[in-house]
Amino acid sequence: MSQAVGLLRAILLDLCPSDAAAVAELEAILALEIDPLDYCALTRGIGRHEVMVRAARWAGLFYSPHMPRTMAIADAAARIDSFSKVRSLRGTLLDRDLLFVAPDFFELVQLAQRCRDQPYLTRRLCLVPAAAIRAELSETAGNRLLDEARQRLARRWPRTSAHLDLALPLRRLLVAVLAALFALTVLAVLYSLPAVSLLIGVLMVVPAILRVAAVLVPIAPGPGFALLDDSELPVYSVLIPLRDEAHMVPMLVDAMRALDYPPEKLDIKFVVESLSPGTVSACRQAVTDPLFEMVCVPDGAPRTKPKALNFAMPFVRGEHMVIYDAEDIPEPGQLRLAASQFAAAPHLDCLQAELVVENAGENWLTALFAGEYAGQFGLMLPALARWGLPMPLGGTSNHFRTSALREVGGWDAFNVTEDADLGVRLSRLRYRTATLPSRTLEEAPVEFRPWLRQRTRWMKGFMQTFIVHNAHPRLFLADVGWKGFLAFQVYVGSMITSPLLHTAYFLGLAIKAALHGPTSLSAFFDPLYFSVLALGYTGAFTLTIAGLAKLGRHDLYAYQFLLPFYWGLHSLAAVRAGYELLTRPFFWAKTEHGRTRIDRGVHPVRQNQVSPPRRSARDRATRNGV
Repeated sequence: MSQAVGLLRAILLDLCPSDAAAVAELEAILALEIDPLDYCALTRGIGRHEVMVRAARWAGLFYSPHMPRTMAIADAAARIDSFSKVRSLRGTLLDRDLLFVAPDFFELVQLAQRCRDQPYLTRRLCLVPAAAIRAELSETAGNRLLDEARQRLARRWPRTSAHLDLALPLRRLLVAVLAALFALTVLAVLYSLPAVSLLIGVLMVVPAILRVAAVLVPIAPGPGFALLDDSELPVYSVLIPLRDEAHMVPMLVDAMRALDYPPEKLDIKFVVESLSPGTVSACRQAVTDPLFEMVCVPDGAPRTKPKALNFAMPFVRGEHMVIYDAEDIPEPGQLRLAASQFAAAPHLDCLQAELVVENAGENWLTALFAGEYAGQFGLMLPALARWGLPMPLGGTSNHFRTSALREVGGWDAFNVTEDADLGVRLSRLRYRTATLPSRTLEEAPVEFRPWLRQRTRWMKGFMQTFIVHNAHPRLFLADVGWKGFLAFQVYVGSMITSPLLHTAYFLGLAIKAALHGPTSLSAFFDPLYFSVLALGYTGAFTLTIAGLAKLGRHDLYAYQFLLPFYWGLHSLAAVRAGYELLTRPFFWAKTEHGRTRIDRGVHPVRQNQVSPPRRSARDRATRNGV
């Protein structure tokens, strides 16, 4: 204990003036289950570099803030999934064998004692930050990591991978079926084909019934569990994939600093693709803050977000993890709430937070986007979760048990809506998903072209997901049962077909009017056509309005009457998606962020949560009853 007290005093210096104070501080730190080195660096604000400099001086060891570039590193023998636990690397520098180590506090105490007993060790050892070892592994094992990022799912679950199951004949078949449905809808309106009209009606009405049912599902009154104290919280990893988004880094830094979570238990990683040097540079500046770390992803096909996330997965240290996009501002209490929900429900493996469009009132496009999100994340996904049906996830604010995510093979590197695919795969493998009663503020595209590029990618991803999971229907049915199988066909299928069918219906009316005059539009009031159209829009409109009401955004109601026009835009995106599905199925159209004109600074009060000030270990231990 005396050696540990000495090390702590050597690091804290004037912040710990006596042995008695050091003992009390150390006991409080241990009660909170925190590594004292992390505590000194983050809570005491000393910084990881200075902590290691002082610790090395106390131990009589050399210290380097990074691994020497001229050194030959021995091949990392550890399994890739164990990279986050690697705390030492052996290498050769100027014909001398060296061991670079990143010990925790008590390992360092023991190491210092061994060096005193065996002085020659001081010439063979060098302290480095753990992040430096991870960065070296990322570089020296880059090819292994890239191969694993691309192929792990295909090797682990070969019949749920877009790389293997997105064959060209299946893509052609889906595009042909969609084109046939569109043409048949137009012909049914022109020539009054009852059988075809009935088929189209079923395809349009069933999804509408599902949407109305989601509105009628009772909303839970609130979390039915207590929030965990600091000492009970596990390490939580945050992955933030970035490409060509240097201008978003300052806002992200502020949002992450506002999180109500012990900083020593946060593992926040900017996952940056090397082909965006500006973003790499911005993140290098951000990681001078010891709260952050950067994983640089080497260039390589496919250039997708899921591939980048898979590359970073081996370095994840947390028991739980979450994905945030470049424009995200989560509520400060979201991680603590998620960790508490996981603790209260051991059967859950994934939680989806609610995504809310912050710039909803900027123009008609953002208002419609906001209504869509309000219905989707505020009502539809919670309903699917309560019904125990496959739940396509959103692309951000997905919280996971890290072990479960590794077991299912991570993300599909070749699927451009990796989130929807992962949600379905979790259901197929009998992992449980629920929603999290916490919000993340998002930015909707403010211009049509960026919206169209994003929506085209989403539509293509839904098509990919629909093909991949239906490629082996018997297996899919065996995995999820009849209820889950049919729900997938209705929910994911309707995302692709509903806008196309509604647009085809109006196109048929327009052609009929052009050929036969306005009197021919009496078909619009045909009981079958009118009922189908009314039910289709009623379902979507009801879900949207109910979602906006839940958010208190009554000011956006009027915009939702543009829904038929909005679905027409979706049809355009679906046509583009079908073409890309045939010609470049794995192309990732990057969404542009930071284009809104509203102030998106981090304002905790606006989010109805106030991030508490960071406490010393003794203060926090006292609060937790230690």
